Amino acid sequence: MMEGAAIWLTIAGLTAVTIVTRNLFLALGHRVTLPQRVQHALRYAPACALVALIVPEVALQSGALALQLTNAKLVAAVVAAATQVLTRRAVLAIVLGMVTFTLIRLL
Repeated sequence: MMEGAAIWLTIAGLTAVTIVTRNLFLALGHRVTLPQRVQHALRYAPACALVALIVPEVALQSGALALQLTNAKLVAAVVAAATQVLTRRAVLAIVLGMVTFTLIRLL
């Protein structure tokens, strides 16, 4: 029974920390202003988070760096990124990336 209580206490604590940290800027936003340099740096946070999530999934196979053409995820990601940059059509980039991934996996 103590294990269950510890789990629920941990969940409640993490929930409280999450709520406080996410709402801190909303509550103090009018009183506290971030320096211009920090505001500029925070503009890149979403892109950095996306890269941090995608690159390990694409570039690693079984925990090792796999930068060869046999890595279907890597090739599909390159095709999708190139399509997005050249055409600015997100749906087309997704479709071409998935078709590339599927073809490489099947062949």
